Formats: sequence, C-alpha cells, structure tokens
Amino acid sequence: MSDFLSSTLLFLLQASRMTILVSSAGLLIGFFIAVAIVGACLSHIPWLRRIGNLYTFVFRGIPLLVQLMLAYFFLPAAGIHVPAWVAAVVAISLCEGAYIGEILRGGFLGIPRGQIEACQMLGLPRLDVLFRVEIPQALKLTAPSLINEAILLIKASSLVSVVGVTEITRTAQNIASSTFRPLEAYAAAGLMYLVICGALALAGHYAERRLART
Repeated sequence: MSDFLSSTLLFLLQASRMTILVSSAGLLIGFFIAVAIVGACLSHIPWLRRIGNLYTFVFRGIPLLVQLMLAYFFLPAAGIHVPAWVAAVVAISLCEGAYIGEILRGGFLGIPRGQIEACQMLGLPRLDVLFRVEIPQALKLTAPSLINEAILLIKASSLVSVVGVTEITRTAQNIASSTFRPLEAYAAAGLMYLVICGALALAGHYAERRLART
C-alpha cells in the first residue's frame, strides 16, 4: 500500500509541472488580454466598447471545456500544428482574458477619477498612466478576486486532460486504469491539487498584505 502511494505521488508530482505550466501560462497571457479588454470596455470609442463587451460575453458564456475542444481541433484545421498543451494554453488564455478582464474592470472603476485627471493635467502619456497609476491600483483593489481566480484556474486546468495533456488528472486516470485502484489514485490527485492550491493561497495572502502596505 505504502509503495503504491509513494510511486503514485511521484508520478503525480512529475505531472504537476504540466498543471502549473499550463495554468501559469494561461494566467499570464490572459492577464495581458484582460488589460486590453478592459481598455476596450472603458474606452470612449463606441465600437471598441462593443468589441470588448462582445469578447467578454462570448468567452464567459461558452464553457472552458468546449473552448478547449474548439482550440484543439481548430488550430490543426487552420494549418497550425502545435502540441496539445499549446492549444490548451491558447484556450485558457482567451477564457481567462474575459474573466480577469471583468475583475480588473471593477478595479479600474474603483480608482478615483481625480487621480486620472491629475495625470492628464501633468501631461503624462496614456501608457504611463495605465502602467504606473491605474494597473497598480486596480491590482491592489482586486487582489483577493485575482487570487481566487488563480486557484479556480488550477482546478479548472484538470479539463485539459480531455485533449490529451498529461497533467495531474490525466496521470491519475492512467494510474487508475492500469492498476484498477481508482480510489487511491484520485485521492492522491486530490491531495496534489490541495497542496498546490494551498501554496498559491498562502502566497496570494502574503502578496495581498504587501500590497495593502503600499
């Protein structure tokens, strides 16, 4: 029993690297997409607002599992042949762009308008205002929601197993089917997710406290 659990945890530990890679890449790329979407949604240009709102509506309205399948089959059909994990990152990034965008939009709307007007009166370039004033304050205001979204993404990354990405859930499935011991395999997978999400929550709370002091 102990030998089985130790070997299972070892396999799952190796697979966790793919879980962390896919989740981190999706979160990072999705953040930059979200910044662009927020800029569009809060723009004074009507057609930009419509594009931003349409993007958010579409990618929040379609389940991530369906988006993963679409990316997995669409990219090869378009002549773009990439590994399965790259297709998974593409789908997760686009989806996270919509969710993080809505979180950040609330943060941007919470910034006192007087600060933005003061920056404009000082003649600061728009990008400087965005990256030095708006984004830092929006991150501070939305830190708890962003931490929660990152934890949810770690758990949602288990869906990439359906497109053949060998991460924690896929590895647990393989172990369960080859050993006929699904209870132990999935319990070990649950423990692995718990450790990763717990570590992320602790790191997030530490970052939140640091932001609160600034």
